Amino acid sequence: MAEATTNLTTNLVEYTVSELSFALKRTVEEAYGLVKLRGEISNFNGPHSSGHCYFKLKDENAVIDALIWRSTFQRLKFKPEQGLEVVAKGRVTTYPNKSTYQIVIDDLEPAGIGALMALLEQRKRALAAEGLFDANRKLPLPYLPRIVGVVTSPTGAVIRDILHRLADRFPCHVLVWPVRVQGETCAVEVAAAIHGFNGLIVGASVPRPDLIIVARGGGSLEDLWGFNEEIVARAVAASTIPLISAVGHETDWTIIDLVADFRAPTPTAAAERAVPVRADLHIQVTGFGLRVLGCLRRLVDGQRNLLLALARGLPRRSEILALPRQRFDGVSARLGRELGANAHAHRVALARAATRLRPHLVRNAARGGRDRLIRLDRSGRRALPALVARSRQRLDAHTGLLNSLGYHNVLARGFTLTRDAEGRMLRRAADVHRGERLDIEFADGHVPAQADGGDRKATTSPKRARMRDEKQGTLL
Repeated sequence: MAEATTNLTTNLVEYTVSELSFALKRTVEEAYGLVKLRGEISNFNGPHSSGHCYFKLKDENAVIDALIWRSTFQRLKFKPEQGLEVVAKGRVTTYPNKSTYQIVIDDLEPAGIGALMALLEQRKRALAAEGLFDANRKLPLPYLPRIVGVVTSPTGAVIRDILHRLADRFPCHVLVWPVRVQGETCAVEVAAAIHGFNGLIVGASVPRPDLIIVARGGGSLEDLWGFNEEIVARAVAASTIPLISAVGHETDWTIIDLVADFRAPTPTAAAERAVPVRADLHIQVTGFGLRVLGCLRRLVDGQRNLLLALARGLPRRSEILALPRQRFDGVSARLGRELGANAHAHRVALARAATRLRPHLVRNAARGGRDRLIRLDRSGRRALPALVARSRQRLDAHTGLLNSLGYHNVLARGFTLTRDAEGRMLRRAADVHRGERLDIEFADGHVPAQADGGDRKATTSPKRARMRDEKQGTLL
């Protein structure tokens, strides 16, 4: 019995770990290949730094590792989220490094409407917690936008309904940003269109709209799912241009409706909310004009009545001017008589003066005045030289007195005048300080000097005495 066991053991094929792992990998892939797997997403923390996604699919009894490559993740219509029940389509394989099996997912769909609704409610709660649905952050819609930007499909009936309704109510400039309103790229294109309209510059060749309408026709929850994506909600919240959401029918609600500044039940209703009716505006403006005209008329009538009432309280013009007119008539009547009397009085005075005038008196008066002028001229010519001579004599007398009293005559007799460095005259020897610079003035000029170290008594050095004797001699 022991010998049989030994023979059986020696007949087994020997594998390396790698050989066995890859053999199992081929066996699993060949046995299952492409499969659909239903389960709940677990341990999902978002894409890895490499861009790949690693998580688990589980049900109540089992768990399997799942993998989504980066290229596949970018094109997925529905992104994996924690706790979402999904139907994954992919290939079952093994991971030899850990001796585990896994599914490499090629496509991912929510497991029915219930899963979509659960994901939608979860996303609503997250965005509401961030304040994206708050009414105080919503922008007021412009009353009469000049330019309306429309984000929708350019080939559907929605854009035609919007254009037709705008033309009926109030024609304006419409900019259409074409996007796909369904499918994998719907959310990315709608978000890019909203950012694009906000990025336009006022006054550029492509004008910046005053209002944006995001519109789409009705459809199932799956068809409208692109407008439930977080990227669209955040683009709407970041828009600085007021935005109207018109996605689906009246009963369809998406996340973009909760974030938008105004939610219209249909695209046609969005166009009606965007602009007023021009005819109604015309009637309203006409009514305002009539009201203004009536107010002006009542104002003018009231002011006229007030003026008439005030005028009745004033005296008549004839009463105001009666007394001045009477006074003027009396003055004008006296004026003629007074002018005549004044002229007569002046005529009499002139006649009296004329009787006193004689021709020879006028000639004598003229001759006497001329003789007087001649005498005055002769007297002036004789008096002027005498006046000049007397003035010269007084000047000479003052000049002689000045010369006799001036100190230059004293210097001429041999005396000197000593001043300090500042030009002050020194009267005593005590005023002279040792080493001080002096200025000695003689009759014929100045000599600089410096005080020596002698005492301050009124003494004279022999040298200075000799100099004085040589300059001025002796007085004895």
